[in-house]
Amino acid sequence: MHRLTNRVQPYAWGSTTALAEFLGQASDGSPQAELWIGAHPSAPSALVPTGQGLDELVAADPEGVLGAQRTSDRLPFLLKVLSAAAPLSLQVHPDRERAARRFAEEEAAGTPVDAPHRLYRDTEHKPELLYALEPFAAMAGFREPAAARELLAGLALPALPPEAADLLAALLDDLAGADPAAALRAATRRALTAPAAGVAALVEAVATACEALDDPSAACAVQLAGHYPGDPGVLVSLLLNQVRLAPGEALYLPAGNVHAYLSGTGVELMASSDNVLRGGLTPKHVDVAELLEVVDFRVLPVPLLAPRPVGEDELVFAPDVDDFALTVLRVGRPTTWERRVPRALLGLEGEVTVTSTAGELTLVRGQSAFVTAAEHPLTIAGDGRIACAAPGER
Repeated sequence: MHRLTNRVQPYAWGSTTALAEFLGQASDGSPQAELWIGAHPSAPSALVPTGQGLDELVAADPEGVLGAQRTSDRLPFLLKVLSAAAPLSLQVHPDRERAARRFAEEEAAGTPVDAPHRLYRDTEHKPELLYALEPFAAMAGFREPAAARELLAGLALPALPPEAADLLAALLDDLAGADPAAALRAATRRALTAPAAGVAALVEAVATACEALDDPSAACAVQLAGHYPGDPGVLVSLLLNQVRLAPGEALYLPAGNVHAYLSGTGVELMASSDNVLRGGLTPKHVDVAELLEVVDFRVLPVPLLAPRPVGEDELVFAPDVDDFALTVLRVGRPTTWERRVPRALLGLEGEVTVTSTAGELTLVRGQSAFVTAAEHPLTIAGDGRIACAAPGER
C-alpha cells in the first residue's frame, strides 16, 4: 500500500481555487484543472517516499499489482479530480477498435505522439464517468432535433448577413428531417464546416437573442459564446442535452457521446487513455472529419448513472465496461473489501484509516493511496468519506 503524490494539470479552463482548497493548499492564482491519480504515462502518480512512478510499479510486477484476473499489463483506469471554471472543448472519445487502428496508422505515418495535431495518443478507448462533488453542469448527447429547431426558429434575430441567413435556413431544414439521427448528423456537420464568416455572424446573433430566454439550452449558448465568440460549437450546443448534477449524482459518457463539461468540481473516472477528438470550443487542434466519424448521432436521454447500493453506506457506480467502477463509501463502521484488484483511494472528507496486509495509513480530504491486488483484504475504518477506483466486475 502506497501513499501517492499526484500531478495537477494547469489547463486554462481550470478553477484558480477549487483544487487548491480540496488539497488543503494555498492557491497561487493560476488555473488548476485536473488532479491525475493513476499510472498514465503522461502524468503518473508517484509513490511516497521513494518517488517511484506508479507506472513503474505496475511494469515491475504486473500480476502482483494488478491481480491474476488482469486483462493486460497496464492499470486500466485513471482517477481524477476535475474543476472547471470555464467550459471544456466540444469533444468525443473513440471506441477501442478505432483507437487501436488509428493509433497504428499515426504511428506508421511517423506523427510524434506529443504533436499538437496528433489525434490518437494511445490504443485505448476512453469511456468516463463524473461524480459531482458540488453542483456540476455539462452538455452530453443529442436531444430531439425538433426541440432544437423550435428554439432556433423562435429566436428574435435581427437582419442577418446573407451567409448567416443562408446557414440558419439550412440548419432549420436539416433539423426538420424525418430521421432524427440523420437530421442531427446533417445539422452538426453543417454547423462545424460552414464558412467562418457566416458562422460567426449567426453565433453572435443567436447568443444575443438567447439572452432574453429562460431556457437551459439558450443560457448555455450565451455562456459558450462569451468564452468562445463566433465558435460553431455554440450552434452545436443547441442540439445537446443540458445536464445539471447535484452533489452525489453521476453521469456516464460511453464512446461516441459528444459532450462538454461546463462548470463545477467532481471526481472523474475513466479508462486510462488520453484520446480526445475535438470539434470546437477550444484553442487546441480540431478535426471535424474525424469527430463526425466517431459521434453517436442517436437521440439519447440525459446520461445519468444510477449507483448500486451496497448496504447503507456504500454506493457503486458501475457502467458496462471492464476498465473501472467507482465506489463512494461513507465510513462509520469498519468495511472490508476482499476482491483482489488494484485500487486507488481518495479522501473526500473526514479522516479514515486504511488497513491492508502490508500495513495501514490515514487519509483526509485530498490525500490518496494505491493498494495492489496482492495486499487484500482491505479494511477501511474511521469517520469520513472516500472514493475508490477499481476495475469493473464484468
